[in-house]
Parts: sequence; C-alpha cells; structure tokens
Amino acid sequence: MISVGKAKQYANVLDKPLGRGRQEVSLSAFAFLFSELVQYNQTQVDNIAELERRLEDAGYAVGARVLELLCHREKGNRRETRLLGILSFIHSTVWKVLFGKVADSLEKGTEHEDEYMISEKELLVNRFISVPKDMGAFNCGAFVAGIVRGVLDNAGFPAVVTAHFVPIEGQQRPRTTILIKFAGEVIQREARLG
Repeated sequence: MISVGKAKQYANVLDKPLGRGRQEVSLSAFAFLFSELVQYNQTQVDNIAELERRLEDAGYAVGARVLELLCHREKGNRRETRLLGILSFIHSTVWKVLFGKVADSLEKGTEHEDEYMISEKELLVNRFISVPKDMGAFNCGAFVAGIVRGVLDNAGFPAVVTAHFVPIEGQQRPRTTILIKFAGEVIQREARLG
C-alpha cells in the first residue's frame, strides 16, 4: 500500500474544520428549482405585479444571506460604507459568486442623482423561463432585484430596486436592467462624507 501522507485524525467530528466544499450548483438543478419557485408563486397570486413582488421577497432573503457570507469570507467581517463601494461590490463580487461572472455594466442614471443601473445582456433567471403571452411583461429579474435590495438594505443602503427589460436593436431578447433608486438619507450621507 502506498501512502502519500498521514491524514490528521480528529477526536470528534465537531473538531474537524469546515471546508468550503464545492461552490458550484448544477445549472439544470438551479433552473428546475427556480422554475418550481416561479410556478408555485404563480398559483398563489392573481396578477403579475404580485408575482414579481413575491419573487423579489424571495430574492431579498437570499441577498441578506449572501451579504453575510461574503463579508465574512472576502472582507474579514467588514462591510462597505460608501455608495460606490457597495455598488462595485454587488456588480463584481456578488454577481460573480451568484452568476459566475461580473455583471455586464454598472451605470449612474443621467436623469436622477439617486439612480444607478446594473445591466445584464442575458440574466440567468430569464434564460430558461418562457413567459406566456397572457403574462405580458413578466420579468423573473424581480428575483435578482430582490437579491440586490437584500444586500443593499442589510448593508445600510436602503433603496427601491426594480427589474426592467430594455430592448436591444437587432436582438430577439431584451437585456435586463436592475434599476436602483436610493433613499434620500443615503444620498445625504454620501454628500456629508464627501
């Protein structure tokens, strides 16, 4: 028998350190689970706005937990205190952990000082969902908007976060834009911090 090294023995299973484990989820498993989430909530509501709100609420819980996890793992339990810092954190770190890549773009609104947009050409939650014609403009991106709102609220940046389809010339599928409108207190705090 060939032995490469001696495995460390632990007296108790509770003494064994927690490994990070495998950090990826099968895309088909996620698509099935998310589809079931949408279908279940669809049976519980009467209109599209209520369905999107329920998906956003589900995403909010995910966002709160993602913030806790990433602040613990990546930042040594420190949280962002500046507006651009938290937006960059969501655009890059959170997006990469959830979707395997950085978001396509992060932009400041041109019409309002308190608005920012995260755009994604093909948002994962919209990729495998076919929307019936009677549901019109239903956007599963509401789930991701909820995740973003959960991260922001729990980091101390209250905001209204919504998901919108934006048509692209020459493309069949529109891109999804997550619109973030910060509360006045956040903008005032940022102005004071300079």
